[in-house]
Amino acid sequence: MKYALIIIFITLHLTLFSQSEKYVGKYEMRYEVDNGGLIEYKLTLNSDGTFLFYFYRNLEPSQPKENKYGKGVWKTERNNLIFFSTNKNNDFDEIHTLNFNNSKARYNSKSPRDNSERVIKTSLRFYSSEIFWVKGMKLIKKE
Repeated sequence: MKYALIIIFITLHLTLFSQSEKYVGKYEMRYEVDNGGLIEYKLTLNSDGTFLFYFYRNLEPSQPKENKYGKGVWKTERNNLIFFSTNKNNDFDEIHTLNFNNSKARYNSKSPRDNSERVIKTSLRFYSSEIFWVKGMKLIKKE
């Protein structure tokens, strides 16, 4: 009986871990402005449950460039939903100032059962965030 419980526990743990591996990776979105300006978002989801976020904006050469950073932890509680949080004691410093608490995103990808030729890029879309410009943002996964 003891061995059966250990096997069940290990199997459950490996199943949960393998499902979160599909979310791990780098997600980006880049917008180029006509006058040579650039807006760039980068999010990295690490396999240890941590994330790093980078925002860069340079709209005009005469204006100062803007860099913002955030970090924290992420988890999946329900299928294809990712929840982000930031610990005030560990994740904030002079550089990492963005607070991702209460931020939520949906993972979108083409279903393995979809045999059509349509192209669906794997992405994350934030549907909730206390950072007003993050809500609604869509980031494409870089493979």
